[in-house]
Amino acid sequence: MRLYSDWRSSSAYRVRIALNLKGLDYETIPVHLVRDGGEQHSESFRRVNPQQLVPALEWQNTVIMQSCAIIEFLEDRWPAPPLLPADAGARARVRSLAQLVACEIQPLNNLRVLIELRQRFGADEEQVRHWYQHWLGLGFSALEAELRRTAASADFCAGNTPGMADAFLIPQVYNARRYDFDLTAYPEIERIDANCANHPAFIAAAPENQPDAPEIK
Repeated sequence: MRLYSDWRSSSAYRVRIALNLKGLDYETIPVHLVRDGGEQHSESFRRVNPQQLVPALEWQNTVIMQSCAIIEFLEDRWPAPPLLPADAGARARVRSLAQLVACEIQPLNNLRVLIELRQRFGADEEQVRHWYQHWLGLGFSALEAELRRTAASADFCAGNTPGMADAFLIPQVYNARRYDFDLTAYPEIERIDANCANHPAFIAAAPENQPDAPEIK
């Protein structure tokens, strides 16, 4: 199993978490999203993923694109340990939390959008930061409200073991800190992030622990 990944891509980060929670072995194939104009645009990578995005998961001569599809595939193919609850309603809730991140927050704040804001519309760094924090704030407010419903009985987003929703949330928290987003208004998100920070699957998936992470001197 080969995962095409960039160390700081939140979409690749969430797949790494899922793979680690499943206890699956995989080889990381780094795809630098900035170097030389972005290695995802290279001819060799376009043959892997015509969308020119990471992550992409290669398994038994099949390439699966899009992080949501990859994680659902992992859940279908290796159902234990589960990333989704057994109850249909609870499963839908977890998927809704994951999609809140994947569909409502991350697409507006990904690298392609931020580059377009700078290059096409001339946004300066303060304007880019405002854009990022605006959409993050809307999404995190909705997430926080939903997480409060089960705060008294759950260490993670959907119970006392981490799963799909946590795999989507934690990379977004990582990015929030990169952009100096104030998390004090989101105590449930901070609490779950702290619980995940001590879990081996999340530690191994962290950007700084990836083979393509730059050395900090």
